Amino acid sequence: MEYTRARYRVNRTMKFNLFTDDQKEEIYYAAIEILERTGVDVHSEEALEIYKKAGCWVDGNRVKFPAGLTEWAVRTAPSQIIIYDRDGNKAMEVGGKNTYFGPGPTNTYHMDIYKEERRKPTTKDNENAAKVCDYLKNIDFVMDLGTPRDVTPTLADVYAFKSMINNTKKPIVHWGFDIDQYEDIVEIASIVAGGLEELQKRPFILLYSESSPPLVHSAEAINKAIFAAKKRIPIIYTPCVISGATSPATLAGTIAQGIAESLPGVIVSQLVKEGSPIVIGGVYGIMDMKTTIYSYGSPEFQVLQAGVAEVAHYMNMPVFGTAGCTDSHILDAQAAAESAMSILMAALSGANIVHDVGYTAAGATGSLFQLVMGDEVIGMVKRIVRGFKVDEYSLAVDEVVKAKPGGEHITSMHTYKNFKKETWFPTLMDRWRYSEWKTMKGAKSMGDKIKEKTREIVENYDPPHLSEDVLKKIDEVIKKAEEREAKKYEETHKKKSK
Repeated sequence: MEYTRARYRVNRTMKFNLFTDDQKEEIYYAAIEILERTGVDVHSEEALEIYKKAGCWVDGNRVKFPAGLTEWAVRTAPSQIIIYDRDGNKAMEVGGKNTYFGPGPTNTYHMDIYKEERRKPTTKDNENAAKVCDYLKNIDFVMDLGTPRDVTPTLADVYAFKSMINNTKKPIVHWGFDIDQYEDIVEIASIVAGGLEELQKRPFILLYSESSPPLVHSAEAINKAIFAAKKRIPIIYTPCVISGATSPATLAGTIAQGIAESLPGVIVSQLVKEGSPIVIGGVYGIMDMKTTIYSYGSPEFQVLQAGVAEVAHYMNMPVFGTAGCTDSHILDAQAAAESAMSILMAALSGANIVHDVGYTAAGATGSLFQLVMGDEVIGMVKRIVRGFKVDEYSLAVDEVVKAKPGGEHITSMHTYKNFKKETWFPTLMDRWRYSEWKTMKGAKSMGDKIKEKTREIVENYDPPHLSEDVLKKIDEVIKKAEEREAKKYEETHKKKSK
């Protein structure tokens, strides 16, 4: 006779809940109420016209959104977005509680891996960031980790994109100054994909845009959401809210406002084209009232990121998260602790696209050392959240009986078949006995090994580059962009001289 278990719950992975369903609902409806009662300022004529036609209340630049329209847009936006690699292979299922990690963008400084001092980033640093990401198995997507300063300033975004796309097959999340640069980036990506339609079918890029808290959407920001919807390219539309500065000091209020910041991007994208792929979320943190920095390492930062992920899951929308970063200026114990804590929280909360691995100095400096360390931590965290099976085979009662009291399991076939599946093996963390660590392993700290590994990758790893023919076509796009920007500069200079 077979027996079945009633009311038996199986936990296949480790996740946690910060909020109850009722609390998630409260935060979501608070965001809807903010948009209906207060609204947002929008500085785009095209966006204003789209909102007005949809029945929003438009008074000058102020837009207030009917609750029904907001809820319709959330329902219409896709709950999952499939992202591919440069070769057209499926790489990420962005949605649910699937979590993917990568670096962040636009750092003002870059940590030199030889001098170990910060300096202005270059396109070579973007190349190295992409190369290191391509090598590291726990890094799932690529961002530039620093705005290059060795090129035409208004095309730094385009040059950074070229540097990345030629040095990795992994998906790329990228920003742009304005629509012209977005056009350049999408044209380059289309060349690599074999045409815009092929890029739309198998997107390997996600565009990125930010509102300007509190509740302001520049023309550049909201027009990017419109552009992405028209092109049918996935976009991340997020705020960078600062609790106690640009959002309420209460964390629930900050999440409610942050969700309200993302929703106008969702609404306009769905009004342009229903089903347009868009991701909400963002960087939610606090201002440290002692130093006035935007803290990437605070415990409030961790719970805010988990909170917005949970509310996005409640809304059934993909969510952009943040982890692997630190307020520390160097690779030290603080950097390791803050990085590990945030990576674990991001994975446990099920954030989808988790960026900023490699951020140091409260986000001011991009560090390949921090990125390499983050890869190790992510490997450990992935093992933690994977959990383990509990069934007749894994309970291994027969194996215990066979070994008998005083026996062993080292030589058993069961151990041979399962220890690699069950165990995570570090590449940088130390597990050697003291004598072996001292005599055979050079008595190196983890920091020493991180620096060695980083330099080894940069110096010796050869990533999969694009063909010369494709690179020539990309250079043609950049040449036209240079001519366009030069013409803009000339016209602006003439106006100023008058």
